[in-house]
Amino acid sequence: MQLNEVKALVTGGVSGLGLAVARKIVAAGGQAALLDINDAGGAAAEAELGAAVSYIRTDVSNEQAVLDAVSAAVANMGLINVAMNCAGIIGAGRVLGREAPMALDYFAKVIQVNLIGSFNICKAAGAAMESNPAGTDGERGVIISTASVAAFDGQIGQAAYTASKAGIAGMTLPIAREFARIGVRVNTIAPGIFLTPMANGMPQQVQESLAASVPFPARLGKPEEFADLAAHIMENSYINGETIRLDGAVRLAPK
Repeated sequence: MQLNEVKALVTGGVSGLGLAVARKIVAAGGQAALLDINDAGGAAAEAELGAAVSYIRTDVSNEQAVLDAVSAAVANMGLINVAMNCAGIIGAGRVLGREAPMALDYFAKVIQVNLIGSFNICKAAGAAMESNPAGTDGERGVIISTASVAAFDGQIGQAAYTASKAGIAGMTLPIAREFARIGVRVNTIAPGIFLTPMANGMPQQVQESLAASVPFPARLGKPEEFADLAAHIMENSYINGETIRLDGAVRLAPK
């Protein structure tokens, strides 16, 4: 698939990694529907990227909201052939906290947004892509989710977050195998420590400490580098069923 042919759903699309992916698509001549719950960010993204994008307020953990957003995106762009899952929440907290054990509602919320939200998009986007005309190799679409290196070496305090991201990595291959019959590839990127709005809000010394933990290059990842990998996955029709670490060889310490 060529980037100028892309008509994408991008969740978490008005900031951070999602916005970087949207910028990459639009710069190449593609279009994107930006699904998020940040209205101010949505307006800013539309102002920056113009008519090639549309903001659709969407809670990805809500199944009907996702179905409605997919329908709106298809109505606006004619079809969708890429779905990019970037929406997520951090969910830091110890299982046995200083005050009390972690509330189940807190754990469930992280799973609901990160894992179930990604599943909702995979399901709804796959159903929409099934009727797309087949391109090269019979391809009808590409779905890319965002896990994390925490899926493989989660730290103390990341039980909920790690569970949600490990679930995303775990469901990638079975969904890719199932969606093969409709010509839709399914992959996941597992980023390391990236310079997102969350990292930007950290004190400079914390950012420097995080950067020093990365073997090479010893810095935080750039959202544009994440977008470059996402674009390559879209374009390379032989990448399927993979979870790809993008992390400068970092391996998270226990805490």
